[in-house]
Amino acid sequence: MKEKRIEEKNFDDQVEGRNSVLELLESGKDINKIYVTKGEKHGSINKIIAKAKDKKVIIVEKDKRQMDQIAQNENYQGVIAIVPPFEYAEIEDILDVAKQRNEDAFVLILDGIEDPHNLGSIIRTAETAGVHGIIIPKRRAAGVNSTVNKVSAGAVEHMKIARVTNISDSIQKLKQEGLWICGTDIATDTYYYNQDLKGPLGIVIGNEGNGISEKVKKNCDFLVKIPMLGKITSLNASVSTGIIVYEAVKQRIRK
Repeated sequence: MKEKRIEEKNFDDQVEGRNSVLELLESGKDINKIYVTKGEKHGSINKIIAKAKDKKVIIVEKDKRQMDQIAQNENYQGVIAIVPPFEYAEIEDILDVAKQRNEDAFVLILDGIEDPHNLGSIIRTAETAGVHGIIIPKRRAAGVNSTVNKVSAGAVEHMKIARVTNISDSIQKLKQEGLWICGTDIATDTYYYNQDLKGPLGIVIGNEGNGISEKVKKNCDFLVKIPMLGKITSLNASVSTGIIVYEAVKQRIRK
């Protein structure tokens, strides 16, 4: 009988790129160590090293070949921080942020975003727009990793992200807390700028290829679409998110 091979799991994650590592240092979150390419002691690298020393974070210099082997992205800019795994929040934590700010809850629900670059861009947009948190599924979707962190320009360090088993159940939970749920669907008649997006709100963004699942769509209170005037009838998920999220921001500012 063959013995099952037990794969060694790496319980650490890493954050790459100068801006992302600076954001990480300024966030006050735990950092196990920071790798820096030998000879890279100019510009913002000096700032990173100074902040790391101030926070008593271990700095390890490695040659470029070793750094290339450690890096998960090609453009790591000579610096890699090794950190504990990303700590996901609960839905209650997201709603608490809104209460602490004395604002109507503003939540993004991502129904199966698979591309880490899209997820990173969405997190960056959400953070700049004042979204209180993001809900993502545990299965068949991108999670927070070094690519997501880098693309978000460190915004993941300032955003509550909940990873849930069932998106539809989570939507029902948000509804019980008084949120209206807005879905995105090209087949609806309502353009996003004609829909009231003020008040407690959850915006659902669907999978890059298939959009929102039928089950999730049925749980939405209303659906909106973005005008498509060209020959291509779909937008990148992160672009769609930015358009609709900032319409909500505009309406909230004007109310």
